[in-house]
Amino acid sequence: MDNIPMKVQNQIAMLQQLQQQLQTVITQKAQYDLAVREAKRAQEALKDLSDEAEIFMNIGTVLVQQKKQKVDASLAEKIETLELRIKSLEKQEKAMQVKFEQLSGQVKEALEAKKAPSVS
Repeated sequence: MDNIPMKVQNQIAMLQQLQQQLQTVITQKAQYDLAVREAKRAQEALKDLSDEAEIFMNIGTVLVQQKKQKVDASLAEKIETLELRIKSLEKQEKAMQVKFEQLSGQVKEALEAKKAPSVS
């Protein structure tokens, strides 16, 4: 790395940092996707139950009996919130990918220019 210009070294460090951030965003998005699928499965299970059925909902570490409509509304709100977060993360992911590709291209060009024999 000693023969690589400081500017390129900084760009490489930025690339590594961007790659870590991108991986974090992708992981968060996957977690939210899983939570949405779980909530939708719970909603589907609720459809088969009568309005008078005993339903228990997790509130922290406690199970609390709730009315079907309240649980369904809570699940719908949770899904909506998670889907908004997923959309936000998708936008971040796309922006990071574009930035990563641009920076990667700049580093590649700089390294190739360094390797090319100078014609004088």
